Amino acid sequence: MVHFVGAGPGAPDLITLRGAELLKQADVIIYAGSLVNPALLELARGDCEIHNSAKMTLEQVIAVMEQAEAVGRTTVRLHTGDPCVYGAIREQMDALDELGIPYDDVPGVSSFCGAAAALRAEYTLPGVSQSVIITRLAGRTPVPEAESLMSMASHGASMAVFLSSGMLDRVQEELLKGGAYTEDTPAALVYKATWPEEKTVRCTVGTLAQAGEEHGISKTALVLVGNFLDSPYEKSKLYDPSFTTEFREASR
Repeated sequence: MVHFVGAGPGAPDLITLRGAELLKQADVIIYAGSLVNPALLELARGDCEIHNSAKMTLEQVIAVMEQAEAVGRTTVRLHTGDPCVYGAIREQMDALDELGIPYDDVPGVSSFCGAAAALRAEYTLPGVSQSVIITRLAGRTPVPEAESLMSMASHGASMAVFLSSGMLDRVQEELLKGGAYTEDTPAALVYKATWPEEKTVRCTVGTLAQAGEEHGISKTALVLVGNFLDSPYEKSKLYDPSFTTEFREASR
């Protein structure tokens, strides 16, 4: 059996209870070494076989899983954050389907959640934004034309931009081309959210590239954009005394 497990955004205690228990039980662990906090590997048994997938191809990863399954061993495939966001898990699952190897998927806390927590921010503020766009800038890996950063930026919604902190000048340019954000729209860089070395930098869309250069942030960081970072908002109707809900009558 193969278990795909979300490691969470970085802090070892932000993995789920289920994920932590599977790490303790695993015979084999294949972890995304460039992103997963190695402190999580301390949960593994002393005799657990551990592989760093940063040095492996897809075929090598699948071969390790296949070999483990052949002798009845349990494998944990440990991905950063939640595996469903830029985790490249679909191709692994398809390969396991072809081999007839059973697997399941254990969700984790995504780094975009960790980044909001680091900034004490809420993406969905009434009267400001009720949508969150998770996207990335096209680089060596392209994105569909209809999902270009400029196109996504045209909505003016709250945005978390992954895998793009090494191209902040282009990120800034594309965000402004979208037309909904201005030079003064609030933005932030969150480096290694929830790790001990976490760093947050608040700026604006117009100063994103400058902020990254001044603070030495060019990788392993999220770009957050939108008025949710600094804007007046409406209070939630859910807790408004004049608002009736299924559980509470409005006060007169």
